[in-house]
Amino acid sequence: MDTPKDSHARLSSLATRDGQLLIGGQPAERLAARAGRTPLYVYDRAAMSARVAALRACLPAEVELHYAIKANPMPAVVAHFAGLVDGFDVASQREMLVALDAGMDPAEISFAGPAKQEAELRAAVAAGICVNCESETELERLARQARDLELPARVALRVNPDFELKGAGMKMAGSPRQFGIDAARIPAAMRQAEALGLGLEGLHIFCGSQNLRAEAIIEANARTLELAAALTAQAPRPFRSLNIGGGYGIPYFPGEQPLDLAAVGSALGDALERHRAALGGARIVVELGRYLVGEAGYYLTRITDLKESQGQLFAMVDGGLHHHLSNSGNFGQVLRKNYPVVIANRLHEAPTGTANIVGPLCTPLDIVADKLRVPTLAVGDLVCVLQSGAYGYTASPQLFLSHPAPLEILV
Repeated sequence: MDTPKDSHARLSSLATRDGQLLIGGQPAERLAARAGRTPLYVYDRAAMSARVAALRACLPAEVELHYAIKANPMPAVVAHFAGLVDGFDVASQREMLVALDAGMDPAEISFAGPAKQEAELRAAVAAGICVNCESETELERLARQARDLELPARVALRVNPDFELKGAGMKMAGSPRQFGIDAARIPAAMRQAEALGLGLEGLHIFCGSQNLRAEAIIEANARTLELAAALTAQAPRPFRSLNIGGGYGIPYFPGEQPLDLAAVGSALGDALERHRAALGGARIVVELGRYLVGEAGYYLTRITDLKESQGQLFAMVDGGLHHHLSNSGNFGQVLRKNYPVVIANRLHEAPTGTANIVGPLCTPLDIVADKLRVPTLAVGDLVCVLQSGAYGYTASPQLFLSHPAPLEILV
């Protein structure tokens, strides 16, 4: 017999009014009416501001906070973060333009990612942002664009260290990787940058993402600062900045607990104290995406049909994996688990059974929630997927089967 899959414990802390989910203080149905249709992503600006404030309170005062735009590049979201954080990290020329349009100082924007194209490097030089170079060839290309434009190029070296972020949902270092330059080759790369006349500003050491284990992040931060101190000793001049990445995760599934941010911040302060002299005057940057915006997002989709099949109830909705690939389980999950999902207009009603909530696509992979405990459902009910602020809209195959794209609003 199948066991119902309950949603995440965050459900107990949801804001409601008359049994309806509130997002940014407004009823979900009202927001759907305001947008004009579903499916719909809603992002809560107050939740983003509160998350930044919590980070400021726990991290050492000297640590600067950057938002990784790839987590959610909606222009209104980026513009909101421009007034909250110290800088942006971008992963494409289009993201760079969004960052600049939001009013962020180019001096506080960095550009990461492997296989940057010549046009992207040229745009970065023209904009005056810092390029996190990930290969020796990229250094040469960047220098060529700087000479052609007769402008200075700003560069940091992305390091592939010999260690990883243990338990990370996505590992980005510690083994053969397409990301960065192996730590053993960094001294030579620094000399190459100097010979090419590039303005070497610092290092970018990013080990992994989506980690809920404070002890793993603490260890990775300590080893990152130790490595940075050793490389600083071999640098041609003091570094301006050191980006130590992030990796802070948010809970999605039953049994997962929020990251102990206070423990991470305290240990980071101790590690900085040990290595401060060796790091000189380098500014310390923590770069976060999902942790800043993930829990501030909601995906709303409406039930369009109900039917039974061999004793199981299926609720068809107007959205699905083409809008929210990660929720469907097809974005890195080995064994699919439900995100926290609620019936947004029936939060006051007790569950009466289970339902499989599925989308409109012609594939059995189009699952919104599997064997979810639900109240009595009706066509027109509003389904909400929580934890949907990061890697939702832009990380999904929206052109698959050519259904309409979802809407996005910030409240």
